[in-house]
Amino acid sequence: MTEQNAPLQGRIALVAGATRGAGRAIAVQLGAAGATVYVTGRTTREKVSEVGRTTETIEETAELVTAAGGEGIAVPTDHLEEEQVKALIERIDRERGRLDILVNDIWGGDHLLEFGKKMWDTELKHGLRMLELGVKTHVITSSYALPLLIRNRGGLVVEMTDGTAEYNRRFRENFYYDLAKNAPIRMAFALSEDLKDVGCTAVCVTPGFLRSEEMLDNFGVTEENWRDAIAKVPEFVIAESPVYVGRAVAAVASDPDRARWNGQSLSSGQLAREYGFTDADGSRPDAWAYITEVTLGGKDAPAGDYR
Repeated sequence: MTEQNAPLQGRIALVAGATRGAGRAIAVQLGAAGATVYVTGRTTREKVSEVGRTTETIEETAELVTAAGGEGIAVPTDHLEEEQVKALIERIDRERGRLDILVNDIWGGDHLLEFGKKMWDTELKHGLRMLELGVKTHVITSSYALPLLIRNRGGLVVEMTDGTAEYNRRFRENFYYDLAKNAPIRMAFALSEDLKDVGCTAVCVTPGFLRSEEMLDNFGVTEENWRDAIAKVPEFVIAESPVYVGRAVAAVASDPDRARWNGQSLSSGQLAREYGFTDADGSRPDAWAYITEVTLGGKDAPAGDYR
C-alpha cells in the first residue's frame, strides 16, 4: 500500500471499547488507512460482558481490521481494572515501542439507562456504574496510555461521546447519562492543554444518530431495511451507519494538520464537510443540525437537506 491510500501505515492505534458500534467501525477504518490497531473490550468468543450481547466480539473486530488492510490485535480488557490496562499498555510498548492514536470509546451503560427518570428515583448503584463505565474507564486508560503516546510528537487522543458540546448544553434526559456524555468533552479539552506542549492533540468526537448493531436490533430492522424504523422513530430518518464516524476519526488521524482541532468537540457530519468523506451509502448526514433545527427547532425542512 502507498502512503496515499494508507496514510496511517506504520502507526499504532489503541481503540479501547471496540467490540461493536462506533468503536468497531473506528478500528476498521483506522485499519483501512494502514494502521496496526489493538482492539479491546470485555466480550470475547468465550466470555460475555454485562451488556449481554454475544453477537459481537473483539476477536471479530480484530479480524475485520485485518481484512480492511491493517493489522488487528484483540486484547480482552476490562478498563476498570488497572492491572489489566497496565498490562495492555506494557504489551503495546513491548511489541511496538510506540502508541500514536488512542481512542477512548468505552461505554456499555445503555442497559442501565432510563431516560426521563429523576435522579433520586434512579438506583444509585446503576447511576454510579454508568459513571464508572463512561468516565472512570477513560481516565484509567489515558493515565496508563499517555506516557507511551507522548514519546513521539504528533500523537492523537480521541474521546468518544454522544452529542456535541453545543447540543449537550441541553439536559440529556438522565442525570447520570448527562454527566457521562459531557465528561469526555471536558476530558478532551483538559487533555488538549496537557498535550499541546508535547506536540500531541486531543479531540472529542461524536457520531450522530448511530445505526449501531444494538440500535438496529432494538428497532427490529437491519442495515438493509433500516428506513422501516422511521415510522416508529421519525428522527431515525437522519441516522448514520458506524462507518461514518469511523471515517471521521480516521480522517482526523490522517491529517498532518490535526493539531488545529486540539481541544475541540467535533461531529461526524462536521468532519465529513471538512474532509469530503461520506457514509457507506454515499450520503453526508448531519444529525445534530437536523435534530437541533428541525426536530427541536420546528424548522420545516426535509431530511434530505441534511444528508
